Amino acid sequence: MRVGHRALDILLALVERAGDLVSKQELIARAWPRTFVDESNLKVHVAALRKALRDGQGDLRYIVNIPGRGYKFVAQVRILEETDAPRPAGAALPPGNLPAQLGSVVGRSDQVETIVRLLSEARLVTVVGPGGIGKTTAAVAAAERLLARFPDGVWFVDLAPVTDPALVPTALATVLGRPVRSTMPTPELITSLADKAILIVLDNCEHLVAAAAGLAEALVRDTGAAVLATSREPLRAGGERVVRLPPLAMPDRSDGLTAAAALAYPAVRVFVERAIATRDTFTFTDAEAPLVAAICRRLDGIALAIEMAAGCVDSLGLADIARLLDDRFHLLTRGRRTALARHQTLEAALDWSYGLLPAPERLLFRRLGVFAGWFTTTAAEAVLAGDETRPLCVAEAIASLASKSLVVVDVAGETARYRLLDSTRAYALEKLAEAGELAAVKRAHAEHCRDLFTAAARDWNLQPTAIWRATWQPLTDDLRAALDWACGPDGDVALAVALTVAAVPLWLELSLLEECRVRVDRALVSLEQAGAAESPEAMRLYTALAWSQMYTSTRARDTNAMWARALALAEAFGDVDHQLRALWGLWADSKNRGRFRDAAAIAGRFSALAKATGQMSDVLVGERMIGDSLHFLGEQDAARQHIERMLETYRAPRHRSDQVRFQFDQIVTARMTLSRVLWLQGRPDQALRMAAETVAAAEALDHPLSLCNLLAQAACPIALLVGDLDAARRWTALLVSLTTRDALHGWRTYATCFEGDALLQSGDLPGGIARLQAGVETLRKATFVQYLTCFLGQLAAGLCRADRLDEARAVIDEALTRCEATDEAWCVAELMRIKGEIAGRDPADTSAADWFARSLDVARAQKALAWELRTATSLVAHAQRRTGDSGRGSERGAAFASAVSTLRAVLARLPDDTSTADLTAARGVLEGVDTRARRT
Repeated sequence: MRVGHRALDILLALVERAGDLVSKQELIARAWPRTFVDESNLKVHVAALRKALRDGQGDLRYIVNIPGRGYKFVAQVRILEETDAPRPAGAALPPGNLPAQLGSVVGRSDQVETIVRLLSEARLVTVVGPGGIGKTTAAVAAAERLLARFPDGVWFVDLAPVTDPALVPTALATVLGRPVRSTMPTPELITSLADKAILIVLDNCEHLVAAAAGLAEALVRDTGAAVLATSREPLRAGGERVVRLPPLAMPDRSDGLTAAAALAYPAVRVFVERAIATRDTFTFTDAEAPLVAAICRRLDGIALAIEMAAGCVDSLGLADIARLLDDRFHLLTRGRRTALARHQTLEAALDWSYGLLPAPERLLFRRLGVFAGWFTTTAAEAVLAGDETRPLCVAEAIASLASKSLVVVDVAGETARYRLLDSTRAYALEKLAEAGELAAVKRAHAEHCRDLFTAAARDWNLQPTAIWRATWQPLTDDLRAALDWACGPDGDVALAVALTVAAVPLWLELSLLEECRVRVDRALVSLEQAGAAESPEAMRLYTALAWSQMYTSTRARDTNAMWARALALAEAFGDVDHQLRALWGLWADSKNRGRFRDAAAIAGRFSALAKATGQMSDVLVGERMIGDSLHFLGEQDAARQHIERMLETYRAPRHRSDQVRFQFDQIVTARMTLSRVLWLQGRPDQALRMAAETVAAAEALDHPLSLCNLLAQAACPIALLVGDLDAARRWTALLVSLTTRDALHGWRTYATCFEGDALLQSGDLPGGIARLQAGVETLRKATFVQYLTCFLGQLAAGLCRADRLDEARAVIDEALTRCEATDEAWCVAELMRIKGEIAGRDPADTSAADWFARSLDVARAQKALAWELRTATSLVAHAQRRTGDSGRGSERGAAFASAVSTLRAVLARLPDDTSTADLTAARGVLEGVDTRARRT
């Protein structure tokens, strides 16, 4: 472990009195005898010791601060006897002046290994990276590894204080202790080093690149020396090998991140080590892990910036640090006092690089700050065009900035992409504002984005969906930045509206519904204020607004009215595509409101219009809509025919995304309805298998809306209907995660009800009833009531099992009344069965058998074998309770025998190898009957 001699003195003083308090005054006297120093110097060296010892990592604790008094060494100390054996002759370290590392080298083992390897293959290696990324740390760590290879020494030359290129050779000569006898000392240096096996580390070369390159070339060409340089750009010297330092690895997300998982990332370890060195009471637990990971991401994995942020933990909480990073150049001013001036604040580090740029590159650099994400040279040229930039070759200038580590380059695709790290971009925007250029460049950027996304909306009709998404999704951050400016106090309302209209396909394609809703509503207000509410732009915006708020509780305007307005405008402008979209929206809204007969009629209108256009994919979407409507109306055979006909021949348009036009992937949605029909028709295994396969397919699509719709309408309810609680809980948890993230409040409420149903099935009646009551109450207040009647049935069943019969009766009557009013017939048989169960628990109520009979009639008429099985099982159980035994020779006995016969007939129509909770219950009832019969 390498530490400075004063840090070593402090460590020895603490270890000698391990377990005891050593005052600050005693430690200062030990490390700085007969010298007055500020107490802050002691803090710096104690922090270095803690970092070197990895104090605070895992369970390791060595040095504890006793506030206001001193420090204590708390680790166990074991004293070994000294040996009198002399040091082997060859064990002496070679000469040199490498600076002691102020701590462990975190996250750079691969790069250090690469440097060591390259120096065995070539004798000139340059470590390149932006300011504060850790170039010096990596270079010194590699040089330490190479000490034994260079018997004549490893010598460190800090060029930061050197401002005159002519003094670079002199700086080397001074470090080596060579006299400087002329104004051109390089030849003398070359002569003196001709036969030396020596490694020279030239640190901080960026402001003296040409001079450093000339010296390095001469050393490598004419002596046996090797040169390891650090710079923000390559030296471009002959024989040079370049090692670029990437940012420290960091977690790409914070959700569910644990402390143990976070500490696997070097960026987090750097933060934690510095935080503990700053405040020894700092603890890193699962609660802190997500925030620290977010801070590291905001700081781009730049070691210097992360250390500065961690240095604030003595006065700020983690949440405050994360919040204040928006003003990072004022926050991050806590670098080490022993650091170079340009490394004591983040702004100073960037000032150094910015000051080294020629004027044209400074102009380009600050204007590139307007890009929020990746950009190409073409985009840069479009935004930066102007009188000042005409003499400048933008492509060459960007390449130059990239070589100086101010721009990140991605050459993985066909076209090179560039971006500024977040901290660098914030600095560039500050410089842009200082130059008085911010408004003009922001406008140019917004106009560029408008043109880009107008082309994107056009290309949506021409490009395959996957290619379209891959092209335009990376520009989302720039779109947001452009809209923020255009909608701001210095922006342009007309430009904001045009940009919003052009961006709608992207928001819908990516399921960014809340973002779409907010932006579109703002644009509509602007259009209405400008008297342009009767325009094609308004038609597109009304469509987008209605779409975006269908599954959220936040309603800017009435959704049905928005769809009707969009349809009227589409008819007025003869826009058939938007007529189909609006009809689809009216159909979906009618379903969500529980108006199933209206939905069926609208599906017929959609189908007729689609047939008139001759677009086969639209015709088949109409088939699916009709099939889905028939399913809710209780016509399962007809519903299945329409859905299967659609699935047999539907092919998604190659150049148009039906995910954007009709909100969901149509194959996923059709299979969703079919799986529900299959369950109703007595094919539970097939239904559950189809649901599981479709969930996997929907996850692969990376389209959250399609996946949420599937989970809410099919996967979760089918798993619960089958009794597969593991699958139900897994899919419900996924639905909760997606709907919480994307503010899809309607489906989030569904998830609450599914949780309640699962609790009921697992025997937790109070918990299940409470969850269902909460979900049902939310749905009652909303217009998103498509599945409300089914949830009311589950709640009534739970209340019945808990013997809360009056409440159960009120809830089931509400459900049956809703079905009668809306023609929602698919679950009526089940609701009647539950009504019979409630009646059967009340000795004064004799209507149970009648309700069961009515339920059976409805189930048979709909060919809903699943409901028929449930009702037949309930009928046998009820008849058995009424008779008390096998009931032979009595009227009740005849009813009981008839019920048993009915149940056996239903079971005979089901596959023998099927196993569900309902089948288990039915078979259990019959086994009880058979056992009782054998006894008698």
